Amino acid sequence: MVKITDVARHAGVSPSTVSYALSGKRPISEETRQRIEASIRELGYRPHAGARALASSRSKVLALVVPLRAGIHVPVVMQFAVSVVTAARQHDHDVLLLTQEEGEEGLRRVADTALVDALIVMDIQLHDPRLPLLRALDRASVLIGFPARPAGLTCIDLDFKAAGELCVERLAGLGHRVVALVGSPPEVYVRGTAFAQRVVEGFTAAADRNGLASSVHPCEASPAAARRVAEQLLREQPALTGVVVHNEPLLEPLIDAFAQLGLRVPVDLSVTAICPDELAENVRVPVTSVPIPSTEVGARAVELLMKKLGGTDVPEATLLAPRLTERASTAPRTLTS
Repeated sequence: MVKITDVARHAGVSPSTVSYALSGKRPISEETRQRIEASIRELGYRPHAGARALASSRSKVLALVVPLRAGIHVPVVMQFAVSVVTAARQHDHDVLLLTQEEGEEGLRRVADTALVDALIVMDIQLHDPRLPLLRALDRASVLIGFPARPAGLTCIDLDFKAAGELCVERLAGLGHRVVALVGSPPEVYVRGTAFAQRVVEGFTAAADRNGLASSVHPCEASPAAARRVAEQLLREQPALTGVVVHNEPLLEPLIDAFAQLGLRVPVDLSVTAICPDELAENVRVPVTSVPIPSTEVGARAVELLMKKLGGTDVPEATLLAPRLTERASTAPRTLTS
């Protein structure tokens, strides 16, 4: 590992002069500074985080706040986290991952130290209790998700309301007249989680607009729950021919449950989903879906934060338009359906 003494020897200066160049605590000549910087680059020296912070008055660390609450699908959350970390490294920033459900107290604890320069906050609720503090903090922040009242905040996400609408519009275009949404686990709705509520809004609005009979069914993420909800749907909506799934772990178990009950996908039942492409592509019947653009959302959240840290104005709202990819799980409604 290259040390500060190695840089000093290479540049022909004292270790204290290198330290002054890094911290800015004492003036040094421009020629000496350039020689030190050239030695740092040539030797591959990585200044200690404390020295970098002294030089820039910043820690060059971002906090990613993603409480691992009940009902969330961790693999998708981690896709967002990986994207944030990758984008942050491109800006020479590290990421501190905060997964505890600490609410305002946890945010304040981090913000009151020099540990992080800014925050990216996930799992936003419609009436999130963290919002007043985020508005008042002297730390820049970006929310992945949209609360009910986003004014004064910087928010980015997939347009989940439009995603719900797009799934229904596709089913309506194929002639389906009775549809159901199999949604997130009940606790996700109880918390008022914004993205889940937006999907319900879009699903219901599009069904009403197209004159479809519709219903919404929160569901635990287990094969047993998939079987129960499939039985309930066929009992309560015997004319059902279209299903939208917004619950990643439930996608294949639900298709299997319908098959066990005598409904073939897509001959008897068309299925669409809001989920990552890799999941939709690899179930037994590849599913027509709206992908969750975790890579793009995470990267753009970091870009927004970097601009805010640099003093550049950014839009308060960035909504990514959904796109639907047609696969084998959807077909026109048959005359006998």
